[in-house]
Amino acid sequence: MQYAHNRTHVMSTTPDHFDQLLRKYLDGNCTPEEVEQLYAWLQTSEAHKPLLQAMQQDFEAALKTPAHLPAATSDRMETRLLQEISQPAVVPMHAWRRYLRRVAAAAVVVAVAGSAAFYFTRLQKQKNASLAAHTGAGKGDILPGTNKALLTLANGQVVTLDSTGNQVIQQANTTVHQHNGQLQYAVNGTDEPVAFNTLTVPRGGQFTIVLPDGSKVWLNAASRLHYPTAFKGGVREVELEGQGYFEVAKDIAHPFTVKVNKTMEVQVLGTGFDIMAYPDEKTISTTLVEGAVKVVNTHAARSLKPGQQALLDPATGEFKVRPCDVDQAIAWKTGFFEFDNADISQIMRQLSRWYDIDVVNHSTAPGHLFGGRISRNLPLSEILKMLEASGARFNVDNHRLDVLSVQ
Repeated sequence: MQYAHNRTHVMSTTPDHFDQLLRKYLDGNCTPEEVEQLYAWLQTSEAHKPLLQAMQQDFEAALKTPAHLPAATSDRMETRLLQEISQPAVVPMHAWRRYLRRVAAAAVVVAVAGSAAFYFTRLQKQKNASLAAHTGAGKGDILPGTNKALLTLANGQVVTLDSTGNQVIQQANTTVHQHNGQLQYAVNGTDEPVAFNTLTVPRGGQFTIVLPDGSKVWLNAASRLHYPTAFKGGVREVELEGQGYFEVAKDIAHPFTVKVNKTMEVQVLGTGFDIMAYPDEKTISTTLVEGAVKVVNTHAARSLKPGQQALLDPATGEFKVRPCDVDQAIAWKTGFFEFDNADISQIMRQLSRWYDIDVVNHSTAPGHLFGGRISRNLPLSEILKMLEASGARFNVDNHRLDVLSVQ
């Protein structure tokens, strides 16, 4: 089923313009004229109906107000979206997917089954407690991951890090500051021998670290970063297992190298890139967001341009370089799962790491593919409801998730 399009109000303004208007509305910065224009655009298509219904009362009130929208109006709209847009809506698969993906406040999941596309829209909230309250996460529901990690110092001491911790850790001339979900290194001298630390993020966690040279690394769940407390000599070198996004401080005289799973290296001068190297994935992917990197192993070396992704097959040692959707590759860093023609096994691997659950897949429908975007801040039950509306069936017992079928 697809909704028919109402073409009585055709607008020549580009979709980007309405993206900007919606962002301004969410921030409470729209003028009454802009609110009126946005409201008129929402009426041009039945595909916009869920947003229109959720916003209509606020729009009507705003049209009577000769001032900028107050922040409370935006907050009411966010709450209403979260509470009211909870049922699946069937809409045509066309520009809506591109539009919603660009709006940071929206979370979308799409299940591709034959010719139909099912879109489920939710507004992302930043705090897990707030999300649980709005979405009705029940007692015993499995909540999403949080900022947590274990820091192993050079002397073997293990320090527990979490979302709320604030502490100072002193190692000889190196001071380590933990503030909430971030670790930051400050080197106070140059004569101290270099020591090595290891930051381990468990399943159900994520953490951010600022290295001694100012480079910043976001670590996803089930990941490990091994690094020196100070960079000395001609190179800066760290070791990664799992997944991390790197923003490397530029220093042409001292190239930055990431050793990955003892299988390959990523060499860089200063750039932003993502590496995914989980042992249960078929390939090791390196995605370049900006700058330039080179991926190297014993068989080959390939240079990447922004927007390209290198896939390494660990079994053969062969690289394949392809254009990629950068937003999809780093969606985890910005608080989303994003899938593009992913089968249920691919999705379950991500859920397993983020929700710290064990998954047993009984499904025999590998051809059923999913695509779209969902907030990582939702409790597990909300994710499963979206997938179940598209034909998947699950059973959850404690921290074990059984995929019963996918139809």
